[in-house]
Amino acid sequence: MLGLKLPTDPRWVNIVEKNIDEILTDHAYCEQKAASTAISLIVSFPEYSELIQEMTALAREEMAHFKMVHDRIIARGQTLGRDRKDYYVLDLLKFFPSGGSRTNQLVHRLLYAAIIEARSCERFRLLSEELEDKELADFYQKLMVSEAGHYTLFLKFARQYGDRTEVDKKWNALLEYEAGIMKNLGTQESIHGEEVKGKG
Repeated sequence: MLGLKLPTDPRWVNIVEKNIDEILTDHAYCEQKAASTAISLIVSFPEYSELIQEMTALAREEMAHFKMVHDRIIARGQTLGRDRKDYYVLDLLKFFPSGGSRTNQLVHRLLYAAIIEARSCERFRLLSEELEDKELADFYQKLMVSEAGHYTLFLKFARQYGDRTEVDKKWNALLEYEAGIMKNLGTQESIHGEEVKGKG
């Protein structure tokens, strides 16, 4: 369904289970950044009314998810840790050349957002199936469904605003590129693959 070229190594869940507090902090910031992405699209492309309507709803939903994750952090007797550099996203954003027409810029940003949501969905599915903590597994199962909807929303808008054939070519190329990133980062204990130090 997601079209990802490289599935997450199942051993990733074993790493996560040893660092639940770190993964929750990382996850919280992923939700906050997703809300920021939606707001940025509103500010950058105000002429696309349908996009603005959907991004407004998405920003609210992502911040609601942020609160849900933060509530779990508090329930575990922890506080939100510091945000960490997201090497997955930094590498991903190198794929498309900067500049170009406004339409190209919009399409590229939508495709980046789509693949990030797709990877989140894939990893949430794995957590929902493999975590020993069943309450937390159920939590991620519900979020997985939401992330799948976000992925398809971004991809739909990219195809709507750009040339469908060209967008699909770019999407397939981005999928291949993302697989290379995951090959290097995919077993580290975070939502997207960037390194998160365990408590020592």
